[in-house]
Amino acid sequence: MRVTISPTRLRGEFSAKVAELSGQNLRLCYQCGKCSAGCPMAFAMDLLPNQVMRLVQLGLAEDIADCRTIWLCASCLACTVRCPKGVDIARVMEALRLLTLRKNVDFVLPYEIDRDTIAELPQIALVSGFRKLTS
Repeated sequence: MRVTISPTRLRGEFSAKVAELSGQNLRLCYQCGKCSAGCPMAFAMDLLPNQVMRLVQLGLAEDIADCRTIWLCASCLACTVRCPKGVDIARVMEALRLLTLRKNVDFVLPYEIDRDTIAELPQIALVSGFRKLTS
C-alpha cells in the first residue's frame, strides 16, 4: 500500500505558504551556510539566513516574526548566487516580509522618525524603505 503525504502535511501550513509565495522548494536547503557566509548584512542580523531557512522548514512562524533578519535582507542576491542547490533565499525573505506585512505588522513606523532625519535622507530612499518595511 502506497501512502501519499501532501507537502502541507510534511512542512506545515506556514512553510507551504512561504513556498507558494516565493516559488522556492524549501526542502532543497541542507544548511551548508554558504548564504550566510556571503551575506553582506550578516553582521547586523540576529539570525543568519541559513538559520531563517531552517526555521521556515520547521514551520516556526513565531520565531521568524520576532527576528530582524527578514527586514535587514538587502535583496542583493549574494545568497542566491552562492547556493549550491539554487534556492533563491532573497525571494524567501521577501515572502516572509509579505506574510508579516499582511498581518499589519510594520518594521518601520514613519511617524516615529525624527523630522531632522527625514529631511537629511534622499526622498527615493524613504520611498523605497517605506515600500519594503511598511504595509
